[in-house]
Amino acid sequence: MTEKKYSIVVAGGGSTFTPGIVLMLLDNLDRFPIRKLKFYDNLASRQEPIAKACEIILRERAPEIEFAYTTDPEEGFTDVDFVFAHIRVGLYAMREKDEKIPLKYGVVGQETCGPGGIAYGMRSIGGVLEILDYMEKYSPDAWMLNYSNPAAIVAEATRRLRPNSKILNICDMPIDLMEKMAKMVGLKDRKEMQISYYGLNHFGWWTEIYDSEGNDLMPQLRKEVGENGFAGALSDTNQHVDPSWIETFKKARDIQQLDPETIPNTYLKYYFFPDYVVSHSNPEHTRANEVIEGREKFVFGECRSIVSKGTAVDTKLELDAHASYIVDLACALAENTHERFLLIVPNEGTIENFDRTAMVEVPCIVSKKGYERIVQGNIPQFQKGLMEQQVSVEKLVVDAWIEGSYQKLWQALILSKTVPSASVAKQILDDLLEANKEFWPELK
Repeated sequence: MTEKKYSIVVAGGGSTFTPGIVLMLLDNLDRFPIRKLKFYDNLASRQEPIAKACEIILRERAPEIEFAYTTDPEEGFTDVDFVFAHIRVGLYAMREKDEKIPLKYGVVGQETCGPGGIAYGMRSIGGVLEILDYMEKYSPDAWMLNYSNPAAIVAEATRRLRPNSKILNICDMPIDLMEKMAKMVGLKDRKEMQISYYGLNHFGWWTEIYDSEGNDLMPQLRKEVGENGFAGALSDTNQHVDPSWIETFKKARDIQQLDPETIPNTYLKYYFFPDYVVSHSNPEHTRANEVIEGREKFVFGECRSIVSKGTAVDTKLELDAHASYIVDLACALAENTHERFLLIVPNEGTIENFDRTAMVEVPCIVSKKGYERIVQGNIPQFQKGLMEQQVSVEKLVVDAWIEGSYQKLWQALILSKTVPSASVAKQILDDLLEANKEFWPELK
């Protein structure tokens, strides 16, 4: 370990995930020492209660760390080594529309999949590029760790529009599932597992899982997931335990039947069983409402309580999967640990029989130089066909954003496996276009 201490800005300082990141950073100061921590958000009223609570946490647990929060890009991005970016353009009010507009037409309404993910992607591209540009202007040697959703579309946009930028696109969902799998087989945590995995973000499969002694864990895991999904490994923490998530973890058993030799990412349910998802959705009360009533209410309530009391002693705020993965990744870049991570990176032959320009989610070795992909070889026709269709959706969305093309965005919706016809796609698109006039580029 070096003696260097690092400066970090959390872009999206008003996120409900921010306190968990701060707590994880504090829990890892021995291996990732921090000299300065800043929050940046373009909405001061949302950021302020989170920031004031975290200021108290830092004062009580690590007063030596310099802390600030701001809405000024120059102040936020000057003198930083890492940007942790988790922005939500349009906040939960727009997520609610992403989910409810498609459901009006009997189509999956979900944050990152199908029409909702496409709408969210059209909002997110500009916001992520803006943050990346701030970093490169004010701290050109910094790394940006981006976990802003929808990660697949954002990653495709940064590949094409900022190809030389120091950005790593990541997602915590596979990490959460690996923690559950480690629990299923009696391991302490996911780091005791060596995995092979391929796919797109929220669209992938595990093909090999071994423990640190080389024992094959796949037979046991395939059996358990095939019988119970991931439901048997649910925890009692505040993250991912709302009713919709419990149902999602159970549904993995049905997804797994489509290829019993692999273990699937749970998000595949939206593509394989869209009729089931719609029939089990309440178009008046979606996942966005669960978050607003659950995590959003809890985190902001806890933060306001900390500020009111002037102390974070006995706070119920917790570490989360987001934070654990990000700290590990920052350590790998800073301290050259050569640890393995699942990253969303240009394929370039990692999956040999797949589009070289596709942004795929695969294991990589991370060091100070960046990342090295671990080759996954050829993939079966079933997965290849599914991925080719979905990656075309993602590329067309980015085309639409760059060109201001209504046609390309309509084509993207038509290609999504969640949308039944071109006419339904057009109805949804027109409604989404009206709802997103403030956020999308003008489409012609």
